[in-house]
Amino acid sequence: MPARLEVGRIDRAHGLRGEVVVTLVTNRLERVSPGAVVYAGERALTVMRSAPIKDRFVVQFRGVESREDADALHGQVLSADPIDDPDEVWVHDLMSAVVVDQHGVERGRVVSIEANPASDLLVTDAGALVPARFIVAVQANERVDVDVPEGLFE
Repeated sequence: MPARLEVGRIDRAHGLRGEVVVTLVTNRLERVSPGAVVYAGERALTVMRSAPIKDRFVVQFRGVESREDADALHGQVLSADPIDDPDEVWVHDLMSAVVVDQHGVERGRVVSIEANPASDLLVTDAGALVPARFIVAVQANERVDVDVPEGLFE
């Protein structure tokens, strides 16, 4: 498991008191809950407060108290320690795993994940695109069992 995972980015300063606009790349909203710790590089940032604004968040971090402090964070990628949730399938658990269909046929290794509005897609080294909604079991970084409609791999 990676030490830290990318969870968002700081888009810009917001106002004069050190708030920033954050775009999350995770569905885990606790990443911007008060007390949460995220990292901009090696700098730990503790969330003091946050509020949703359209599809982003206005966030106040401890120690970021002025417009200048906020401007210095512009463009920073935010990362965080993984969340231990056994009911979730994590992208980093899928990478390099062999995709095995319901008939036991290996369909290639996962090389990337493509965001897609209907269902994220597993991209295999064999060129297949497999909707994540067909995943039935995951052995982290080893095997992904899928139950797909006939003809998907043709």
